[in-house]
Amino acid sequence: MSNPPTTKTERRQRPRAFRLEGDETVPPKPAHGSGAELIEAEMDAFARETAELVDGFTGDETAIEAAQAKGLLQSIVLSWGGVFLTALSGLFSLALSVWAWNFVEDLFKHSAILGGVGLAFAGAAALAACVFIFREIRSIMRQNQIARLHVALAQAHAANDQKAARARVADLGRLYSERPESARARALVKEYAGQIMDGRDLIDLAERHLVAPLDEIARREIAAAAKRVSVVTAISPRAILDVIFVAGQAIVLMRRIADIYGGRPGLFGFFKLARSVGSHLAITGALAVGDTLLQQVLGHGLASRLSAKLGEGVLNGLLTARVGLSAMAVCRPTPFIAEKAPGVGDVAPFLFSGKDKANK
Repeated sequence: MSNPPTTKTERRQRPRAFRLEGDETVPPKPAHGSGAELIEAEMDAFARETAELVDGFTGDETAIEAAQAKGLLQSIVLSWGGVFLTALSGLFSLALSVWAWNFVEDLFKHSAILGGVGLAFAGAAALAACVFIFREIRSIMRQNQIARLHVALAQAHAANDQKAARARVADLGRLYSERPESARARALVKEYAGQIMDGRDLIDLAERHLVAPLDEIARREIAAAAKRVSVVTAISPRAILDVIFVAGQAIVLMRRIADIYGGRPGLFGFFKLARSVGSHLAITGALAVGDTLLQQVLGHGLASRLSAKLGEGVLNGLLTARVGLSAMAVCRPTPFIAEKAPGVGDVAPFLFSGKDKANK
């Protein structure tokens, strides 16, 4: 049985007035000696979550943009390393050109036929070098275009800028204009872009129809690469073969994912892509597979019940999947807004199926 009220304040609770200042509620100061406790209003959790989505993105999006800035969007020519490589490449090209010129002159001294053949080979080599340089420049520019489009769409969505959203969605449609399978989606997005539509909704629509089908293809590629790596590592007799195969699969996977999203890199473009992927892995954690799946596998799951070799296959498969997810994040032309960013458990659930069965 509760004690009856003893003081006059406790016996009689009077209505209280509040003063409004804009959107804030200012409670009155308690009377001197009243001993009354004030309950401060807390912000609604759902309202806080909505504000975060409106004002900006999560830390994952920040990590993606930071990785793109360190790799794809970083200028090579304007850095000291770029100046060194440019000067060294120029000296090497000049030395090679002088040597080829002198060699062709010596061939002409011996025979006009040999000189003509040598000149034809030198011309073919020079033409191939020009085509190679042109393709490298074009691939790097296309990668930078996709990375800048990613950042611009994120900013337009955060600001709910309808004009910027229309312009960037149009750029996204032109990016895939050469793909016949995206014609219907591009027509649908173009139709909605001409209507009175919210900027965020337009970007969400473009992501669902233009980028989400590519996400599914990228997931299948990641799953296939992780499965190959886990199987080959489990049956490989030598550790050096494991390293070579895992590295080769990672290179092929990064190039394949970049090609899926429209930015297949060349030789130097791949170095920029690899730097972005490495930066993303360093920021987010190379083995941060989410939901403590890796800790469960290593602690009391699959790896502790099977052989060490099969456990190495699982870990190499996890690492390959993580590399693929990082490449997917930095190569994607839109941020993950309408679609949820996949995890290792989403693209390679077979790596944890044995653990799930063992726990049942």
